[in-house]
Amino acid sequence: MVDLFIKNGLIVTMDKERRIISDGSISIEDGRIVEIGRGIKPGEKPAETIDAKHKIVMPGLICSHTHLYGMLLRGAPLKIEPPTDFSQILTRIWWPMDEAMTREDAYASALVSCMEFIKTGTTLFADTFSGPNAIAGVLDRIAAAVEQSGMRGIIAFEATERRTHAEGARGVRENERFIKKVKKGARVRGMFSIHASFTVSDELLHYVRELASRYKAPITIHTSEGLVDVYHNYERFGKRTIERLSDAGLLGPDVVLAHCVHVNDDELALIKRAGAKVAHNPMSNMLNAVGVAPVVKMLAMGIPVGLGNDGYIFDGFENIRAAFLLHKAMLRDPRVISPTEVLEMATIRGAELYGLESELGSLETGKLADIIIIDPSTAPTPVRPESVIGHLVNTIDGDDVETVIVGGNVVMRERKLLTLDEEEVIRIARRSAERLWQKLGAMGGS
Repeated sequence: MVDLFIKNGLIVTMDKERRIISDGSISIEDGRIVEIGRGIKPGEKPAETIDAKHKIVMPGLICSHTHLYGMLLRGAPLKIEPPTDFSQILTRIWWPMDEAMTREDAYASALVSCMEFIKTGTTLFADTFSGPNAIAGVLDRIAAAVEQSGMRGIIAFEATERRTHAEGARGVRENERFIKKVKKGARVRGMFSIHASFTVSDELLHYVRELASRYKAPITIHTSEGLVDVYHNYERFGKRTIERLSDAGLLGPDVVLAHCVHVNDDELALIKRAGAKVAHNPMSNMLNAVGVAPVVKMLAMGIPVGLGNDGYIFDGFENIRAAFLLHKAMLRDPRVISPTEVLEMATIRGAELYGLESELGSLETGKLADIIIIDPSTAPTPVRPESVIGHLVNTIDGDDVETVIVGGNVVMRERKLLTLDEEEVIRIARRSAERLWQKLGAMGGS
């Protein structure tokens, strides 16, 4: 029996042929798509029907790299000397915040981030948490929030040795513990996360590589986001960042390199040869003034590139638009990165980064039913098969997302969240943020 039937929609499949189906339908059973494009079978009565007439139906967006806890820093009036470069951003903002975070802060930030993700059309994210004073068990608290929200997450603790080697090992062990605990096919999965090559030893790189291969889990690492990464590896090892990671044996098809801003052609060749992938974070890169990743070259070489937010703006459509525009301005060429390419980065390529392309990222028979329905009624021009991709990139915002479905379950219907109490989530997040801001000196005690 069909559990959920979506009819009359303008379906953007993102399948191999990138088909767009007018007045199409999707039948869902047991959380998976069993039929797409055709109507319901004669005599069959679905348990629930959604009429998507005049609506856009597409795969849920995938955020390939985020920091959920970054949500608690939004708007914080930090009393610090303004940073002048990426290294100072880390030492004056992020590392003090990391050290102030508790497990309950991690839960609160995950809860409010999931709420914002769902409301703007993202159904899967890959997150790394950093909190040296809240390592043991923290992934369970993050997972609890994600499970409560009804969306999907790939989560990890960001291992770093910037303070001690022992702390780095503890971070890796937290990832291992969670990966061993999670059941196959769960909505919340684990991975291994390394902060960056300039805060870890080769020994830790080898340790993570061995464990990831043993558990068949992904690895993610911040890579050449700022020049500090490149300079560190030159000074310590006489190599560029990707060269060191390659020589250490870390690179492989299960590795997601976040950022890759300061990489040269030789390093891109190493990434391609290893089958590694890249998570591009254009809005964060602009915010931190680190530069522009050579994504156009990556795409030309066939390196899979997904789209992330790095904990900054959680509306995936804003990130899509930023990626679409940034490289045109950088290269002074309006032809680079087509609307379809940037939409791929936010859907099927995001799934490919984490080896999930056979399950997620497109609307196809047999895949998990992670679907969003968008109301384009405010678009000033016709929304048709030949114009819908252009509208998704240039017109649609997260606020236009009307319905969100994860694994066949409706988690938001007509802009109303069904899994979370929005007022309660905001209350929890604000209470946590107030305590955190006091620790950071952004506000006085009560």
